Amino acid sequence: MVEKMRLLNIYSVFLLIFFLSRRCISSQCEKSNEENCDARKEKSCGCSISRGDVKNDDASDSPVAGSAADDRSKKYRPETNVKNPYVRTNEMVKIPGGTFTMGSDKQIFEADGEGPGRKAKVNTFYMDKYEVSNSEFELFVNQTGYITEAEKFGNSFVMDVYLSEDVKNAITQAVAAAPWWLPVDGAYWRIPEGKGSNIKNRMDHAVVHTSWNDATEFCKWAGKRLPTEAEFEYACRGGLEQRLFPWGNKEMPKNEHWMNIWQGEFPKENTKEDGYDSTAPVTAYPEQNKFGLKNIIGNVWEWTNDWWETKHTTDFKDNPTGPASGEDKVKKGGSFLCHKSYCYRYRCQARSQNTPDSSASNLGFRCAASTLPDYLKS
Repeated sequence: MVEKMRLLNIYSVFLLIFFLSRRCISSQCEKSNEENCDARKEKSCGCSISRGDVKNDDASDSPVAGSAADDRSKKYRPETNVKNPYVRTNEMVKIPGGTFTMGSDKQIFEADGEGPGRKAKVNTFYMDKYEVSNSEFELFVNQTGYITEAEKFGNSFVMDVYLSEDVKNAITQAVAAAPWWLPVDGAYWRIPEGKGSNIKNRMDHAVVHTSWNDATEFCKWAGKRLPTEAEFEYACRGGLEQRLFPWGNKEMPKNEHWMNIWQGEFPKENTKEDGYDSTAPVTAYPEQNKFGLKNIIGNVWEWTNDWWETKHTTDFKDNPTGPASGEDKVKKGGSFLCHKSYCYRYRCQARSQNTPDSSASNLGFRCAASTLPDYLKS
């Protein structure tokens, strides 16, 4: 009898532990339940949070009146009708075509579809040397009147450590898998941390809070397009075969910081050893490979044109463009919020995804083109 009682007690304790462990596996994490969600922090960095992860009953997805996003009558002529007090960073570099191993058999995040390694051919194309900056995006907005999806929805995701107490106190919901990510009312590219923030001293930094749809519209306006995932990875590798980073396998070449990622203990403290606490100027750090690209990894996640899929074959691919349809779009490169212990996705083969209407304070883009636009030839 004593033995039976002991086993019953053990079973009861097991059920209690199981019940408590399940409390955090919900679609949303209310502030009152933050402590019970701490265990969930060990599971995910929140790389793929999307608009559907947090419901906002007050938000509207209807277009804002007066948006001129579809007005194609205005041509992009920077010499005549675009004025900008900042140094232009719309330069493109030529990426000679070739064949490379896309993905890898040595997968870090198998669920992300990093493998298997498969041969892929990419034609010669052009890619922005820099990520699109706030100043470049401002030119687009000023000329077209474009309104971003973050503005239309009325909010965007920001990590809690970058928010004022007033902003945080007004938020009642978060993402259970990554409770440090908060949907901030009013956050968009001009007000990246919500009320009270601005980009006055960040005009040369990478633009953020841009959805895939926003990025596509910008690239069309600039006479460009988004790169395919294959093009992005090929450009990132810089002619090196199966290396982790654009320059090789050492995270700090020559013991120098060549990218903007999180240093210290994530998500508690960023020691800023690379010089930046959040985004960096698009011109920061050395060129990361022989193609002359800057910040192709680190700084901000970058959209690609491909729909997301995780099942790949080893068949040879000729200029692959991804599936014909899907729910999420592929993003590459990692961001200033990536840390090896949580989001070791600032590697060339690494990948993540978001819905095309999603935006966040670490999500931006750069453009590509099959041929160099005429206005950049002179």
